[in-house]
Amino acid sequence: MQAREALLSRTFVQLADTLVDEFDIIDLLTVLTDRCVELLDAAAAGILLADHDGVLHVMAASTEQARLLELFQLQNHEGPCLDCFSTGHAAVNDLALSQQWPRFAPQALAAGYSAVHALPMRLRENVIGALNVFLDDRVLASNDDLLIAQALADAATIAILQDQTVREAQVVAAQLNGALTSRIPIEQAKGILAERAQVDMQEAFSRLRRYARDHNCRLSVVATELINGTLTGQAMASLGRRGETEPPE
Repeated sequence: MQAREALLSRTFVQLADTLVDEFDIIDLLTVLTDRCVELLDAAAAGILLADHDGVLHVMAASTEQARLLELFQLQNHEGPCLDCFSTGHAAVNDLALSQQWPRFAPQALAAGYSAVHALPMRLRENVIGALNVFLDDRVLASNDDLLIAQALADAATIAILQDQTVREAQVVAAQLNGALTSRIPIEQAKGILAERAQVDMQEAFSRLRRYARDHNCRLSVVATELINGTLTGQAMASLGRRGETEPPE
């Protein structure tokens, strides 16, 4: 319990730090999904954000499997995050008994998940996305766990919107669209690095993210340089090195 409280405190400090200066939204949301898994003892977590037209996009996931499952619900126009985003309320479902999502539920069950909790990323009445928490060993998270997950989602939402009011929709849309645009080269770079280093997509993303942090660069900038072939040979050697693990937060 003390370890969890300490990790939760560090997480909120990290989220609060993003309010001070510019920050990398994708890195922030990746931290949030990883923390949800650790704090809630969940199997995986994912985040979807809406663009200025209200269309959801996958922005972060704790595992590649979770990312693909999030894409599946978008492609099939059904799933917990879509319901949560449209209503602004949490969506909870025991997947084995679900009749709400006839395509999504079997896919999630086949991936090894027993239940899913979707929590709105919301500031007042402005819903900008949703956080999905996947469970594999139970069908319901505790009320305390859900309060923690919602608090993390709320804190991340405030960080993204910063101190903008809901009425400043154009400013909010510009920042979200910037994050959505930056995701494109990151996905391309993941694929390139995965092929070159002979690693899976999750490991490729971890290496890109680690390199960006170690060199105080934006993740999207590193990804673009990799795609354009402008990364130095030393950088490519570092990214291609085997046996490295993600350093602790």
